[in-house]
Amino acid sequence: MNELCSRLIKALDEVDKIYEIIFVDDGSIDESFELLKRVAGHNEKVKVIRLARNFGQTAAMSAGINASKGDILISMDGDLQNDPADIKSLLAKIDEGYDVVSGWRKRRQDNLSRRLPSRIANRMISMVSGVRLHDYGCSLKAYKRGIIKEIKLYGEMHRFIPIYASWHGAKIAEIPVRHHARRFGKSKYGMGRTAKVILDLITVKFMGSYVTKPIYVFGIIGLIAIALGIAAGIFVLVRAVFFQGEWISPLMLIAFFVLSMGILSILIGLLAEISVRTYFESQGKPPYVIKEIVGGDDK
Repeated sequence: MNELCSRLIKALDEVDKIYEIIFVDDGSIDESFELLKRVAGHNEKVKVIRLARNFGQTAAMSAGINASKGDILISMDGDLQNDPADIKSLLAKIDEGYDVVSGWRKRRQDNLSRRLPSRIANRMISMVSGVRLHDYGCSLKAYKRGIIKEIKLYGEMHRFIPIYASWHGAKIAEIPVRHHARRFGKSKYGMGRTAKVILDLITVKFMGSYVTKPIYVFGIIGLIAIALGIAAGIFVLVRAVFFQGEWISPLMLIAFFVLSMGILSILIGLLAEISVRTYFESQGKPPYVIKEIVGGDDK
């Protein structure tokens, strides 16, 4: 921890900007918090936030963001796999006019059991979201406050922040950053995490494309189910009338079940539409984001 602090301070002093360092202790059971308390006691630029228990990386990032004051925020893990020396490169890219700059661990120093699922997840996320990044999982990222303050983080959605930012019109860039072999702690990531990423990605896709029109999702599924149910019913009818088939058959029960599911899906879509309108109208929240207004008379 002392090494992380000294390297962070050295890197930030080199950029010649006013800065603060916020550590978030996400319910650690080692001596991390005591070490950080001593660091904060000797450096007024250091702030330490201790969460009551382990809430996860997304919650920890949200706590750090809410406690910050700067116009530019940089996030990174505390295990020294990310290199604080890359902060200068992130800031330089922000100065070029980008709102979010994401690190890319181009030469990643992890074993295959971490690299393979990560590569699969990154390609899947890029394809579904349309935001093309090589490395969504890299925690080393820089954000302009005007963008990050609009993003509310839940669950395990920290890896999707660039996607949320793109919904608000952010200009996003990605740059290669250094990555070091793990020296501290133990990774909790592996192949089993891929399923969770897929479920999170489904949520992100729905929130990005259909949150203001959920009837398009549930309604289309419902119409397809109704069409299949009707088709199955017609098949049973034709078979019984013209080919002496049985009226009572498993296919008729399946047709009735699918038809019922289709109707229920459409009803769920209608309820979701009511919920969406209640959400936006009760808060006076517009379903759009204005980037800038030019001209006109505000008097």
